[in-house]
Amino acid sequence: MSQSNDQTAPDLPWRTRIAVSIGTTVTDFCRRDNGTINRRLLKLLELTIPATGKPETVHGKPGTTVTAKDITLDPAKNLWVRVFAPNGKPEGNAKSSFPVIIYFHGGGFTFGSPASRGFHHLCKRFSGEIPAVVVSVNYRLSPENRYPAPYEDGVEVMRWISGAGRKSSGDGALPENADVSRCFLAGDSAGANILHHVGYQTTKSADEFWPVKVAGHILLQPFFGGEERVPSELRITNAPIISINRTDWHWKFFLPENSNRDHHASNVFGPNSQEIGDLDFPASLVLIGGLDPLQDWQRRYFEWLRKNNKVVELLEYPKAFHAFYAFPGAKEINQLILDLKAFIQKYEG
Repeated sequence: MSQSNDQTAPDLPWRTRIAVSIGTTVTDFCRRDNGTINRRLLKLLELTIPATGKPETVHGKPGTTVTAKDITLDPAKNLWVRVFAPNGKPEGNAKSSFPVIIYFHGGGFTFGSPASRGFHHLCKRFSGEIPAVVVSVNYRLSPENRYPAPYEDGVEVMRWISGAGRKSSGDGALPENADVSRCFLAGDSAGANILHHVGYQTTKSADEFWPVKVAGHILLQPFFGGEERVPSELRITNAPIISINRTDWHWKFFLPENSNRDHHASNVFGPNSQEIGDLDFPASLVLIGGLDPLQDWQRRYFEWLRKNNKVVELLEYPKAFHAFYAFPGAKEINQLILDLKAFIQKYEG
């Protein structure tokens, strides 16, 4: 990866640079032109971490531990969640419970799982440092499972949480100190796209998900798009992870056949968008990276929410590349944790 005078190429620590290069090479190699994925090879090459059910120390935070466990919801769909629970008491004297973050990982709807090393470490940090109970979702992947499969899985997880929030602690329940009346939907890239659509459904039919109350949406560099080529896509051509060729492939083999990128799944604020004006949308936080080719789409999403009189905050990291948070060596991760913690504390009620 060139680190020349191209201002769209981030100045990365060498470990992060190598990790990004390997990750991109692996996904490109496993992604075929005919719209299939070499899952067997990907399984051999992907770095994953098991949930042991034992305390794990949060990176850089000696004394802060989190316990992770996997819960299967529907084996036929391979729908399961990894639940991260902080060990210890909630901060402050006012609350005796933790907020709940439902997290949808990125990967172009095609790659990744809660067990992927980057997403495991990220959710562990969220759980230990915010702190919160984090429910990381393993949804069905494309191209084997196109639209609307991951959206349906997300809604099913929300229904499970509404039931798990009323159970005593056990293998099929959330921890007793998880407060489902203080939920936040969070996701990165394609996961943030899924978040939007799941959030739309849970807001539109809020009574179906009682006692869950979604207090906020956290969208980290959401994956939106359209038939138009926005300026940032044309300007930023040497960034890691994202390129026009890659995003076009993911949309082509995720959206319904014979659809284009102006489908409401991708262009959520475009000509075929769903109406949100009358919905009581929760507060949203949208993160944009200055070295992300998708940033103009993300900014349009922020402006669309604001135009519809929704509470929305914009967070911009000028030197951040797409999916930086999946790489522990990225410089902006510590600030991201602080910003998310402030947003959650502001809106959790």
